[in-house]
Amino acid sequence: MSQRSINALFKPTSVAVIGASNGNKRAGKAIMKNLLSGGFSGPIMPVTPKYTAVMGVLAYPNIEALPIKPDLAIICTNALRVPSIVERLAQFGCKVAIIMASGMASQTDEQGNNLLELTKQYAKRYGMRLLGPNSLGMILPPIGLNASLAHAGANVGKIAFVSQSAAICTTVLDWANNKGIGFSSFISLGDATDIDFDELLDYLGRDSKTSAIMLYIDSINEKRHFLSAARAASRNKPIFVIKSGRSREGVQAAMLHTGGIGGNDAVYEAAFRRAGMLRVNDLIELFAAVESLAHSTPLKGERLVIMSNGGGPAVLAADELIIKGGKLAQLSEKTVTELNGILPNTWSQQNPIDMIGDSDSQRYADTLKVLMSSNDTDTILVLHSPSVLGESVDIANSIIDTINQHPNRNRINMLTNWSGEDSAYLARKRFTKAGIPTYRTPEGAVRAFMHMVEYRRNQKLLQEVPQSIPDNIPTDSKAARLLLQRALDNGQTVVETHQAVDILRAYGLNTIETRFVKDVDEAVNVANQVGYPVALKVQSPDLLYKSDVHGVVLNLASDEDVSHAAHSIIDRVHQTNPSAKIDGLIIQKMALTAGAQEIRVSVINDPVFGPAICLGEGGSEWDPTRDAAVALPPLNMALARYMVIQALKTHKLRDRHLPLGLDMNALCVMLTQISHLIIDCPEIAEVDINPVLAAGEKITLLDVNMRLHATPQDNINRLAILPYPKELEQTTTLKNGLEIMLRPILPEDEPKHLDFDNSLSDEDRYKRYFGVRSRMTHEEMAVLTQIDYSREMAFIATTMTEDGEELTLGAVRASIDPDNTEAEFAMAVRSNYQGIGLGKLLLEKLIAYYKTNNTLYLTGFTMFENRSMANLAKSLGFTVSFDMEEHLIKMHMDLQPKAQ
Repeated sequence: MSQRSINALFKPTSVAVIGASNGNKRAGKAIMKNLLSGGFSGPIMPVTPKYTAVMGVLAYPNIEALPIKPDLAIICTNALRVPSIVERLAQFGCKVAIIMASGMASQTDEQGNNLLELTKQYAKRYGMRLLGPNSLGMILPPIGLNASLAHAGANVGKIAFVSQSAAICTTVLDWANNKGIGFSSFISLGDATDIDFDELLDYLGRDSKTSAIMLYIDSINEKRHFLSAARAASRNKPIFVIKSGRSREGVQAAMLHTGGIGGNDAVYEAAFRRAGMLRVNDLIELFAAVESLAHSTPLKGERLVIMSNGGGPAVLAADELIIKGGKLAQLSEKTVTELNGILPNTWSQQNPIDMIGDSDSQRYADTLKVLMSSNDTDTILVLHSPSVLGESVDIANSIIDTINQHPNRNRINMLTNWSGEDSAYLARKRFTKAGIPTYRTPEGAVRAFMHMVEYRRNQKLLQEVPQSIPDNIPTDSKAARLLLQRALDNGQTVVETHQAVDILRAYGLNTIETRFVKDVDEAVNVANQVGYPVALKVQSPDLLYKSDVHGVVLNLASDEDVSHAAHSIIDRVHQTNPSAKIDGLIIQKMALTAGAQEIRVSVINDPVFGPAICLGEGGSEWDPTRDAAVALPPLNMALARYMVIQALKTHKLRDRHLPLGLDMNALCVMLTQISHLIIDCPEIAEVDINPVLAAGEKITLLDVNMRLHATPQDNINRLAILPYPKELEQTTTLKNGLEIMLRPILPEDEPKHLDFDNSLSDEDRYKRYFGVRSRMTHEEMAVLTQIDYSREMAFIATTMTEDGEELTLGAVRASIDPDNTEAEFAMAVRSNYQGIGLGKLLLEKLIAYYKTNNTLYLTGFTMFENRSMANLAKSLGFTVSFDMEEHLIKMHMDLQPKAQ
């Protein structure tokens, strides 16, 4: 996937329309009309043998007759002609084509070749890119390009909109034009057979014309690339997404619409959250999000003040705010005193500020000035309900003037709600024209505000430094995989609690004590030995596959109970399945504790995103979409904590406040270790642990059902997010005898990495950052330590100090372009550890990594003053050159052998 080739999509200098037409209701005519009306400055070249000119523009009979190679071609013909047209365009040198035709995936040519596959083959052979098929086209307002079948053009703005649905495109466009909201780009993906969300997110995330991104998604085709691109883009700008298929029926409809794979909606939600995106549930919320993004500045905080001429709407707004998890600002004594001087003595004396129903434009303006001048709030929501005074537009004008004239206008966000229809319409138009977000209802305004709050919170959570797992918690993947392979060798695809004990114990996960017995008498003896209470299960492989009843669990209190229960179970089994052979019984010592709480944890295998971890309270009708908080592995302690908070916040998990109930740290350790187990053991397909007994710091897994993959799995490609590459850890000894660890960086390394960065001398910092550099902020350090291993790599060298603390000695890092063509590196070594070979070891490790990664080139830049870096690079095989104009040394290495 090439960002260079996709540039032609966003920056075409010439356009050809294949199948241009003068016929009414023809796509070729609609495209020409939109292109000519958009104001595009480059040549527009219609291609058709039917007409000498199309809409007054000289036409060309075929592609070969075009006077220049078009950067962009729009193919408006029927599906059968598309493959040959794409082949000729690609041979002619066209860079990108938009395909309007639909149904190509289900049609074949006379030779039986699938039309879509044939088209893709031709495009790939010559390096041409495709948007579509089944695309409405695209609009790029900044360059006046309307290469679409849309019924209207788009205004220039800072929002990018990308959609798999053409109907959603036209709906959003119609609404935005009515509101005066513009776009930096407006793109219909269609079937996304080539250019997809990931490449567009990569481009738009870096695009200076785009400040926010909106997505409409039916399905995702490539999980890893999508999440990597979304995580990178969301660090810089908000991404809002509306996803269809929230119900099973909706998933089926979405699959038919795009031909994509249907996935679990809760897992999609978890993926969006993990990538830092914000999901909206419907078009109304999407429109509200568009409006808030179009006119707002980044939030400085979450405090909201509501001012209104009516108590009812203000209360509705306040209720919505609190329900959504927002915060009402507290008014200071100074602010209350100032408001007392301008408001009737019957005003509310608190936030929300009820200014009373007879409020005129002057009262609104005076109140707003006081609030904007205070330090009490970050956002102000101004409400207005129809009044007998009939000053709706006058009040709106006074609000606009007050905002424009106030010195704090860029510090405080403004939202407005003018309720009503006829009396409020003109006022809302005035706000839209003035660039101030306005909404039809108080609740809609608050929801828009909470979108901004959630984005701010997501960014902070994604930058949180995770706590390390305690050192005494084991992680033994070798032992676990050996046991799993043994089960598979025995033909097992299901592992129950008594067999899973040692697998789980390898990851510090505690289960109940289990013993296998041959008959009821031995069961009674074991019960006497281990004490009470115990649980009794039937062990019967035959029964497992031939009957719905495969065991009964009972808490027992006496010998007679054990014996009676055992015979009852055996009788019940034979009644259900007379041919079942009872091979034995299992006695389990229950770790029951008074005051503990039962929860449920499972791992499901989503068809789109792969393994996903679910946390809730279980029940007989357990459905992760409805009953669980869901997260994608890999989890660390911070992400696990976020998952637990999400479960509590959405009431999927309830803290029963039992004496020995939920302990946050213990739950997070359990979830993180389950994540490690799933990442390390590709043999595991799904796990259901029900119940898990939470008794304060003690977590016990009572009943475990583990389903295994019958065939070997590709461990890397099954995961949506690339986990920490533990296999790259390496210990070595320097020439001075110091033992060090070379390993990839972790989010948990942030405090020590900050210490390392601060330890660099002024001279070393100057060389590393190409100038004087202040201390790193937490946000900057989070970017350096919380990396996406599929996009970048940072190796650090560490050693253990005498007091047992890990010390970072050096670091080398490089980021790859989206094409995996070139990685650019930078390196630093702690000032008092230079000259002992650390830099060479780090750079050699980076070179080896990117060679294995099939990256083509490794490059780096350093200052003229840093000759030692240049000499090191030269000794390792880099070509070193000097840029006299930029006063830099460039280091370049070809990583892959040249083709002969």
